[in-house]
Amino acid sequence: MRLNKYISHNSKYSRRDADRLIEAGEVTINRKKIYDFSYSVEDGDRVVIKGTPIKKRTEITMIVYNKPKGVLVTKKDDRGRATIYHKLPGKFRHFIPIGRLDYSSEGLLLLTDSPKVADIMMNSKLDRIYNIKIDKPLSSEMIEAMKNGLVLDDARAGGHKKSKIFSMEFEPFVSYEIRKEGINFTKLRVTISEGKNRELRRFFGHFGANILDLKRVAFGGIELNNLPTNKTRYFRRREYSDLHKYIKLIEKLKAKELKVK
Repeated sequence: MRLNKYISHNSKYSRRDADRLIEAGEVTINRKKIYDFSYSVEDGDRVVIKGTPIKKRTEITMIVYNKPKGVLVTKKDDRGRATIYHKLPGKFRHFIPIGRLDYSSEGLLLLTDSPKVADIMMNSKLDRIYNIKIDKPLSSEMIEAMKNGLVLDDARAGGHKKSKIFSMEFEPFVSYEIRKEGINFTKLRVTISEGKNRELRRFFGHFGANILDLKRVAFGGIELNNLPTNKTRYFRRREYSDLHKYIKLIEKLKAKELKVK
């Protein structure tokens, strides 16, 4: 793992802090000062910052955050908009978000201090459940696409203006439930097993429908429930137990794939 990344994942310092410390000669590995940000830390290396050794974290910490609207899931925005790291307590500033919720969306966001867990869960097929409101009645074409999936050569409708993603394939929804219908709107609860870039906005955008409200209420069995907006909580014991079981399952499957290859 790159040195600056290693420091940010195993200490209170951010990656930018790590870069500054390395540049200032405050970091040593095996008693030798290292000035190379990209130095690869190996097992057995003794990394010391300002005379204090860094211990590699072995325990996993997971938190649930109820993201408010108008906040970006990123470290820094070039337009100066608020990010989750402006809102989260400082002790979580090195945590990694598992997936994204766009600026106008709200609800459940999982974060972890483990890059391994973040990677596994971001690339998982775990259910993501959303409450959404669109500005149109639900059409038969929308229902057909939710049931059978959709492949779009042009999936720009609903995407960010600067997005470089043009085409997209949508798997069939795991489930959907119509919660309320009106002349000019439909409220739905949908379950999907992917986390692509503005996936739901692009899906309904293809049918000329705008998503007026989008709130994620569950991810992989972890539920938002009554957690207040802009508040966090740690995983509960059962949630940690389920997570460890899932990680072991994924590792076994990957090991089998490697044997086959």
